[in-house]
Amino acid sequence: MEEQRIRRGGPPMWWRHGPPWLNRRDEERAVRWPWRSTVLLTVFVLTGSNFAAHAQEGERAAIDLFARVLLLVAAGQLLWRLRYPVPVVFGTAATVAVYLGAGYPYGPVLLTVAVACFSAVVAGRRRAAWGALGMLWAAHVVVAHWLYRWLPPSGDGPASWGQEIVIATWVVAIVALSELARIRREQWARERAERAQAARRRADEERLRIARELHDVLAHSISVINVQAGVGLALLDTDPEQARTALTTIKAASKEALGEVRQVLDTLRTPGDAPRAPAPGLDRLPELVEQAASAGLTVAVEGEPPRLPPGTDLAAFRIVQEALTNVVRHSGSRHACVHLDHTAGALRLRIDDDGPATGADAGGSGNGLAGMRERAAALGGTIEAGPRSDGGFRVLAVLPLTAQEENR
Repeated sequence: MEEQRIRRGGPPMWWRHGPPWLNRRDEERAVRWPWRSTVLLTVFVLTGSNFAAHAQEGERAAIDLFARVLLLVAAGQLLWRLRYPVPVVFGTAATVAVYLGAGYPYGPVLLTVAVACFSAVVAGRRRAAWGALGMLWAAHVVVAHWLYRWLPPSGDGPASWGQEIVIATWVVAIVALSELARIRREQWARERAERAQAARRRADEERLRIARELHDVLAHSISVINVQAGVGLALLDTDPEQARTALTTIKAASKEALGEVRQVLDTLRTPGDAPRAPAPGLDRLPELVEQAASAGLTVAVEGEPPRLPPGTDLAAFRIVQEALTNVVRHSGSRHACVHLDHTAGALRLRIDDDGPATGADAGGSGNGLAGMRERAAALGGTIEAGPRSDGGFRVLAVLPLTAQEENR
């Protein structure tokens, strides 16, 4: 939409983001030689100076071999303007000063100084460019008002101060255009850096999102598989039927985990496409309760989930899933309670177990709790997790019903 708007009424894309060649690496731009532009400019200066000599015949000295050598030197130096902008801008200014001091006609030779000044300013050598232009103007003033008696052409009189004002205006115009180009180029560079940083930030956020999804899917399913594998091994000889049930649960849990992992990976293979299956939400809470029951954990659910935006629904489901997984893995409790309440524009999820903890990681691994907090924070919500006074553990999540993420 933004691109369409720009094409309809705004400035062209190259003006907003810079011409395509500016997107190349600085090293590549530094080593290239501007052969084509230098040759074209040299031809233009030589040809234009001949026309200028005919137009100023009788007022200025005629173009001779020395004049042509000076023209070639002034234009030829521009071949090094990208690598050595400071020597080139001073060299062209000095060459043009000698050319004008010798009485040769005004003309396209001044363009060589303009191009050299432009390159120096754009390269960040502003003082050098100003100094070279100031030197050229001062040399012209000295020659035109004091040294003209001893320099060609013979019989030449002093230049008018109006002419000096014109030359000074020309110098100011060159500096102004060069500064405008420098400012615009720096702006393009900042915009490119900001776009690259935004792209890296989006990539980091996407990696974190995928890492959270994979952690939540695999941690829950593998916990169920681990518990059922232990049950199956323990009952394999004494109660084969119960062992068969445990193996059936392992098969179902692994199949579900593979399906969800495949769904996450599909978003990497086809970015921007709609997912093939809807993201899980609180409507699948009965499945979580059933899976927890197969792992030996009885879960009571209190309250009904409201209609939620997809992002909030997924976050709520993953938070409950991770909290129940932590109970299975890190708590000695066989009972847990999931309480849902939606008032004052927020969904409150409370997951309690009656403990006790079976190890140091009573509330779960650091990655699990960190993932829950990241999910809640991304939606503008909060997570509180910690032991209860009666010896159990509580996870309390508060998620806005209108998530910040949905409003962006």
